[in-house]
This record gives sequence, C-alpha cells and structure tokens, in this order.
Amino acid sequence: MDWDKLRIFHAVADAGSLTHAGDTLHLSQSAVSRQIRALEESLNTTLFHRHARGLILTEQGELLFDATLAMNKRLDAAAARIRDSKEEVFGELRVTTTIAFGLLWLVPRLPKLYEQYPDLKIDLMLEERVLDLPMREADVAIRMKEPSQADLIRKRLMSVTMGLYAAPEYLAEHGTPQTLDDLQNHRLICQNTTSAQVSAGAALVEQILANDIPSTLMVNNYFGVLQAVLHKLGVGVLPDYLQLDFPDIVRILPDIESSDVPVFLAYPEELRHSKRIAAFRDFVVEELFEQRKRQKDQPDS
Repeated sequence: MDWDKLRIFHAVADAGSLTHAGDTLHLSQSAVSRQIRALEESLNTTLFHRHARGLILTEQGELLFDATLAMNKRLDAAAARIRDSKEEVFGELRVTTTIAFGLLWLVPRLPKLYEQYPDLKIDLMLEERVLDLPMREADVAIRMKEPSQADLIRKRLMSVTMGLYAAPEYLAEHGTPQTLDDLQNHRLICQNTTSAQVSAGAALVEQILANDIPSTLMVNNYFGVLQAVLHKLGVGVLPDYLQLDFPDIVRILPDIESSDVPVFLAYPEELRHSKRIAAFRDFVVEELFEQRKRQKDQPDS
C-alpha cells in the first residue's frame, strides 16, 4: 500500500469529510477523492459509505483506520525519541494522573519544573480512567496502583493512605470524635463508593458508612471533598499526602485509615531515553524527597 494514500485515507477517516481532510492536507477535494478511489481499487474493497452528511467507515475501513492510527502513534513516538536525542529538555510532554493528585499535589509544584525547563510544554490529562501508555495516549503516568502492562518502565514513588480530616474551627464548634461511633454526630464528606477511585478508599468509606451516618455529602473526587472540609462542612475522607500542603486540616481518629495504596510513575519502554521524561521523573522524585524530609522535621503533635 502507498504510504501517501494511507496518510490521506487517515485524514479523511479522522475528519469524516473529503473537504475537511483536504483543508488539513492542503489538497483539493478532487485530489483527495482520487487518492481514496485509487486506494479502494488497489485493495479491491470499499472503505467509506458515502452519505449526504459525510463519510462513514465500512467494516474494512475501520480495520484500516485502526492500523493507520497505530502507525501514527508509532511515528509520533519515533519523532519524540529523535527530538529527545538532543541535550536540551524541550517540547511537549503528556502527563496523566488522577484529578486529586494532579490538582492538589502536582500542579502547585509545577512552577519549579518550569523554572528549570522553561521550554517544556506539559499537556496534563487529569482523569480517573487509566490511559494506555503503550498506545501513546500519554507519555508518562502517575498511577495509584502498579501498572499491569509488561512493556512499561515503572518506579514506585510512595504509599498513600486515606484517613479522616476536619477543619480545626469545625471541631471547635462540633467537638472532636473520639470513636467511630461518634461520627454519627457529624456529617461525613466522602466519595460515593460507586465513583471511580482506588478500592482501598472505597473500602474505608464502606466501613465508616456501616455505622449509620445520618448526614453525608458525596463528591466524585478528593478535590471536592477537601474544599468541603476547608469550608467546615464536616469530617472528610482524604489522602494523607495533603496534610503538609494544607495545614488548615487536622487528622482525627488516626487508627481509622485505609490500607496502603502504592503510587507508581510509569512510561513506555520505548521512551526510556527520553530526556523530557527523565527530567519529569527526577523532578517528582525530588519533590517527594523534600516532602518526606518536611514530614520528618515536623514536631509531633
């Protein structure tokens, strides 16, 4: 198959229109149409259903589009590796992690990274869904579990536990719970156990809710839980990495906590020599080292 025809086919399949694909490729609609017809003739198959509203891939077209999509991702990876052969750290780095860790831990620290590498462009994708690194949905991930794919390089960063936190002003007004049963006199702020989260956090919430908590506020991520706790709405279930950065919350009932959640940094094997990934990895590791040092230096409460 002709590479140029495949490139044009991919643009048409992606755009769903000969005109839009032509605009992207800087070709006329008739030139794009000729290339698609020639590709269909060489394969002896129909790749698109023609409709008034645009083009829809046939079953054979879907198969070819899957192949060209994978080819494009491989080409992007090769281009990234070529760029990373230079000494400078620059260009785009696509980072994925959870909403809470990204918003509450990573983003506040990024100014330090940009100070070191001002030409770095970070595309930060915050979502609970695990993106496919080998398929290049992202370059590097920070995940709240060990990655299962065999072709990933992984580094364990730390362990996280979820516990109970409240604002000092809230506790001064409503009292500090001394036992799990005391939570029946407080509003619990947590994620719904059906929302996307690590299983250890959901298990802790289920354990607490088994005590017939009369009033609750359910939020679908820890950022919302933290905001509610800071605004003195009740007692929240939060990850322990927040305590240093948010001194306006205090830990209560320290014996009630989730099991350990391992946190891993991972990236594809093919990017092992990427200087951008190395810079990001070293930055995260250094920030975690500083955090542990600060925790160690804190006086016991």
